[in-house]
Amino acid sequence: MSDSKQRVVITGMGWITPLGHDIETVWARLIAGDSGISHTERFDASTYPTTFSAEIKGFRFEDHVSDISRHENASLNSQYALAAATQAWRQSGLDRCETLNRQRTGIYLGAGEGPPDFDSATVTNLAGWDAGGDHIDPRAWMQAAGEHIDKWKEVAQDPNMAVMHLATEFGVTGPSCNCLTACAASTQAIGEAMELIRRGDADVMIAGGTHSMIHALGVTGFNRLTALSTRNDSPQTASRPYDISRDGFVLGEGAGMVILETLEHAQARGAEILAELIGFGSSADAFRITDMQPEGIGPRASMEQALRDAGLEPHGRGEDGRPVVHYISAHGTSTQENDSTETMAVKAVFGELAPEIPVSSIKSMMGHLIAAAGVVELIASIQTIRTGSIPPTINLSTPDPECDLDYVPNEARQVAVEAALSNSFGFGGQNDTLIVRRYSNGRD
Repeated sequence: MSDSKQRVVITGMGWITPLGHDIETVWARLIAGDSGISHTERFDASTYPTTFSAEIKGFRFEDHVSDISRHENASLNSQYALAAATQAWRQSGLDRCETLNRQRTGIYLGAGEGPPDFDSATVTNLAGWDAGGDHIDPRAWMQAAGEHIDKWKEVAQDPNMAVMHLATEFGVTGPSCNCLTACAASTQAIGEAMELIRRGDADVMIAGGTHSMIHALGVTGFNRLTALSTRNDSPQTASRPYDISRDGFVLGEGAGMVILETLEHAQARGAEILAELIGFGSSADAFRITDMQPEGIGPRASMEQALRDAGLEPHGRGEDGRPVVHYISAHGTSTQENDSTETMAVKAVFGELAPEIPVSSIKSMMGHLIAAAGVVELIASIQTIRTGSIPPTINLSTPDPECDLDYVPNEARQVAVEAALSNSFGFGGQNDTLIVRRYSNGRD
């Protein structure tokens, strides 16, 4: 890592997931190998090819945000974002920081669209057209909108609305951005937020992602792509990365947020430093919209770039004789294509050391949180560093012969982790990788 770059540390974390709504609960369930997958209750999915998902249960917005009146039009994904960000903000101690320069505090999210209500949207919009269909009658539109106002708030809100809600909640006026690079979005957002800090454009960034696609359109779309598991008789065993019998991913939902700061800023206010973010890599497959480049060129490039950025030699060993990366949080979707291609890319990057590095996929327990997946997996990586426990890949009974790495099958493992790598790959060929390590003040 170049001496000219600001060191970036993480001082707060928060998540809302299918396994729970706080760091401690979710982490305990991940280490226990619990599944958050069950038959869908959000809408009637009984006639769909896939009747299950990883839904968030028992979430109450008012339990997380003190004044919800400022966010009365917040869609579900914005509510998740606010709840996760509030956790992270409080853990970081920024809620008690009287010297925070809010003009140098920004937001970078990978946020998806809110859950759409097409019935209300259709009724409201069609009511406004006159009989000839060539202009809108505003009185008719207002009457219809009034009748559907409660549902209208939830209609397919723009992805950047979560950023707006966070800026309002925390009163921050620095750089505010959103990217929606599919399943890589929150990983990219965190990497780009780190670069904003490194180049001196911000002291603090709220970064992460949020997404909820457990609705009729989301499930229909992924079913038509044949991307979802159809193991309807056994939802809890449906997400089975690297297993020969895997048949697709499980749709989840949620949000995760981290607080990034310059090391100097965090030290000046006496913040507890949870970990240091040291590497970011990004690449494009330039191949197909829904298919990964079969040789794993894109994932390999993003990992190699992140390792160079972190100043780590992938074929080298540390003073303890181990590879320089001690854990890989895999994208690990449980699709035939992703799992084998990511495995191929990891082996290409780390060579003969690849089998020595534990790899696991928490999607086996909480499904795929789409735009929010990467940040949740980064938080899990930080927790491996802080606790010395690696969450397992559950439901791994018979490994696919093409998936021949150490995937920490079915039971958590105690390992001293100093540095962890987290991968995210998205539709369209977007690949992003982050590297995080244990914080040590003595490092350059």
